[in-house]
Amino acid sequence: MKNLSPNEWENNEQTERNRVEPSTLYLVATPIGNLSDITYRAVKVLSEVDFIAAEDTRNTPKLLSRYEIKKPLVSYYEHNKRERGEYIASRLEAGESCALVTDAGTPAISDPGEDLVVLCRERNIKVVSIPGACAAITALTLSGLPTRRFCFEGFLTTVRGQRKQRLRELSRETRTLVIYEAPHKLKLTLEDLYEAFGDRRVALCRELTKLNEEARLMTLSEAVAYYSENQPRGEFVLVIEGAEEEAPVGADLPVAEHVQKYIDAGMTKMDAIKAAARDRGVPKSEVYAEINK
Repeated sequence: MKNLSPNEWENNEQTERNRVEPSTLYLVATPIGNLSDITYRAVKVLSEVDFIAAEDTRNTPKLLSRYEIKKPLVSYYEHNKRERGEYIASRLEAGESCALVTDAGTPAISDPGEDLVVLCRERNIKVVSIPGACAAITALTLSGLPTRRFCFEGFLTTVRGQRKQRLRELSRETRTLVIYEAPHKLKLTLEDLYEAFGDRRVALCRELTKLNEEARLMTLSEAVAYYSENQPRGEFVLVIEGAEEEAPVGADLPVAEHVQKYIDAGMTKMDAIKAAARDRGVPKSEVYAEINK
């Protein structure tokens, strides 16, 4: 598909879908560093909504100025989300349109925008997502770790006991794990990860899309040592190798012994065949045929 200029975009077959509608909340993804990483559609929506709800009304104007957008701003962040959420929803119900933006990336991902979406859904207010940059996906693709299966944890709790408990639970996760972390908390987080996970590989991605972008792939022990001597700078995305898959119990036994193991545990013969087949990753008919030779 060829790249469309802004004018061609206006005239293509998706024009109807791109019109800003009244009584609609738009979740607009904004650049995570490089201000050029924004879509035509995002610029159009920001230009046409009645007002913009921003995490930081001092930061968002820099982006708006770059694209010559002038719109009223309303602050919406973690500590005023309840009061401002009601205010924004009431304006939407009155027929206005609003674009919700975070400082960087996609609103409602590790962000109080999640609460505003819930409120709008409860009030039957239309919500439209305008996709774009996301730090988690950017870091995952840079990491050099498996990307087919992954889970996103976002920011860990700052309550030490709860965080250690959560990391113990995550230590059994076999998918690649993605975590956000602030620079002043990085050293402690790496120590906790090493304690809970052992010496796995981790990609430490910082300053994504910016001039000083960096993605270091090392082990957790190497990361602990490196950042004990080097001051962390910039916001980090940690991409951590998943735990090794554990072989199912009995999968290394002969088929008949594997099935008998489940029967001895109290299963019926057919349930034991199904369980053994699941463990071995084969059809149950194959296990049935093997033990009835």
